[in-house]
Amino acid sequence: MNCSNINKIVKETIRSDIQLQSVYSISNADNKCIKLDAMESPYQLPDFVKKEIADIVFQTPINRYPGVMDNTIFELKSKIKENFNVPEGAEVIFGNGSDELINLIIQASCSPGDTIISPWPSFTYFNIAAKIHHASFIGVSLDKNLNLDLDSMLDAISKYSPKVVFLAIPNNPTGGLWSKNSIQTIVENAPGLVVLDEAYQPFTTHTWMPYVTQLDNVVVLRTLSKIGLAGLRVGYLSGRIQWLEQINKVRPPYNMNVLTISVLFTLLKYRSVIDAQTAKSLIERKLLACALSKLPGIHVFPSEGNFILFRFSGKKSANEIYNLLLNKKILIKNFSGMHPLLDNCLRVSVGTPEENLIFVNTLNEIIKFI
Repeated sequence: MNCSNINKIVKETIRSDIQLQSVYSISNADNKCIKLDAMESPYQLPDFVKKEIADIVFQTPINRYPGVMDNTIFELKSKIKENFNVPEGAEVIFGNGSDELINLIIQASCSPGDTIISPWPSFTYFNIAAKIHHASFIGVSLDKNLNLDLDSMLDAISKYSPKVVFLAIPNNPTGGLWSKNSIQTIVENAPGLVVLDEAYQPFTTHTWMPYVTQLDNVVVLRTLSKIGLAGLRVGYLSGRIQWLEQINKVRPPYNMNVLTISVLFTLLKYRSVIDAQTAKSLIERKLLACALSKLPGIHVFPSEGNFILFRFSGKKSANEIYNLLLNKKILIKNFSGMHPLLDNCLRVSVGTPEENLIFVNTLNEIIKFI
């Protein structure tokens, strides 16, 4: 079969809207790069924890599907509830990261043409997943200071009657934390499900988890990726059984592999180690934000996540500075051109003290010569 025949068959087979979409972008980074682009924890686990993980992996029967020979998924749910303060009476389902759970929520809720709403800019996968499932995505613009525009959100809810509203709390990529009164008002006015995406909750004191059994139309979405476990790809959704039993119907069978389950049981024994690493990131976030705010021509946006969004003013170009940093083997995230509100903005993940120092000093040197 020649190339022209393959292209013709693909074009006639794959949905036209999918052909127009781009693949979710993931930056490539070599092992010499200071990687500060993806909101991962910069800290490795201690060697004694790695040793125990290695022993557990050696003993794990990978010839069996997860949960076939024992009750591990049920036990894992109990451990997650216990470790992350999921209230009694709430159910939990797992996903291959929170991304898969976003897909499942939309797939279970939306028929073609149904509407999904989120403040915008926010987590780009809300929009991508909506398109995949033939839903109509409405992004309600934040205000000029990158804060939630409550009136516009309420107008959009009234106009479009969304099946699902996604609220990232704190918001990615801006770092903002919407007020409790604003969220409560949106919940009260939303006709369908409100998903409170708390991916970055470990870096703030605010959470809606205690309310998932008290509010009729709320579920809380979380991930373990930001606290040092990104490679495991574990997300979990918490809420009333009435919601989760329906969403669970579209979950692929065995979407949690046996190695992830075994390793996670081990890691949950060392919550104190993980929490100590998170505490380091909180200290470093404050120091990094302070250092960036002292550089000329930079506006730093307040952040409740493990990242900081900042904007260049004057003649400084975010695109140029991003590329110059990349030439110096420092990888951050460039948002300039992705949304008008993010013009000339870059986002940096909080790294180790050494990584943050190198980043700030390099950025300072670059700015001097622009």
